[in-house]
Amino acid sequence: MNSQAISKFSRGIIGLCIAAFTHHTVACTAINVTAKDGAVIAARTMEWAYDMQWTLKSVPVGTAISLSAPAKLKLPATTAKSKYAFIGVVPAILKGTDAFLEGQNSAGLGISGNFLPGFTEYQTVTNKDKNFVSVINLGSFVLGMFDNVKSLRTELPKYKVWFDPSEVSGLPTPPWLHFVVTDRTGESIVIEFVKGRMVISDNVAQVLTNAPTYDWHVTNLRNYLSLTKEGVASVPYRDASATAAGQGGALIGMPGDYQPSSRFVRAAFLRYLATPAQTASEASQLAAHILNNVDIPLGVVSSKEGTKTVSDYTQWVMIKDLKNNRVMIANDKNRTNYITLDLNQIFSEKKPVSQLIDALPYQPNDVTAKFKATAK
Repeated sequence: MNSQAISKFSRGIIGLCIAAFTHHTVACTAINVTAKDGAVIAARTMEWAYDMQWTLKSVPVGTAISLSAPAKLKLPATTAKSKYAFIGVVPAILKGTDAFLEGQNSAGLGISGNFLPGFTEYQTVTNKDKNFVSVINLGSFVLGMFDNVKSLRTELPKYKVWFDPSEVSGLPTPPWLHFVVTDRTGESIVIEFVKGRMVISDNVAQVLTNAPTYDWHVTNLRNYLSLTKEGVASVPYRDASATAAGQGGALIGMPGDYQPSSRFVRAAFLRYLATPAQTASEASQLAAHILNNVDIPLGVVSSKEGTKTVSDYTQWVMIKDLKNNRVMIANDKNRTNYITLDLNQIFSEKKPVSQLIDALPYQPNDVTAKFKATAK
């Protein structure tokens, strides 16, 4: 490699590093767990360094969903009426529209959007295109119009997904996103936008984190094939033996940091090695246990933004039961105290309902009085 090529390669690597590490919103983790009874649980953490005014919002059947092109093209915008009711999380800091980065619809389809900085390049809409949707409205489009992954995989490539920063205000960073979509049969795909193309991958690991792209993460799992749950109790050594100090030694080498690649490996192997869940309740608890292993306390993952120190932390967690139309939610201040919503009741409402996640009615579960009452 000559000096010019080396210089070009070095600039490329430096540029990639800058793109990846100047974004603080790169710590989300999504997993799927299927129970023996057929229940499919899709769960995720949301890490962020800013107050995004995360709001849980429901959308009734028949709500208009905008399908527009960039304004500069002056192409006619259309609307589609949602076929399915859905509920999800939007950043209320975004003005003028709702961007569903997380959600579940009445047909049992769930979506989670995770940041993919440094690799995302959305599609280019031209005057010849007929079908298009802004990435800001993609979550609404998927949840409102599709009931399963199979139909989404067929229809979505017919649309151009675009982003124009001049048409969005309020976000502290551009929405460089990839998405995992899962239905109540357990079928799951990852949707990414790389080099101006839509890339749809089977979610073979049933896990999604952040950069790099999904195919890289799956390949990286090959570096950890020695991980197992069955430890070695002792090993003969000449006239003596070396004994294990405790359980878990077979997982030595599993990465414990919070990089996207490490969280992907950790979540994938924990999901694979855990005892299979029998019911939806057990699967929800298993998902919560796994996500506890990627939970980020405030202050642990920090970086400098000028003279200011910012810290990603787990702002909320959502566990979606796609079979039984239920969700569990916990925010940062109530991380061990999930609340549950029966979505069948919410989906039957004719008007939208919304509330800040931090303002949901988390209830302390102090049972001291009941425990004392059992004294004999």
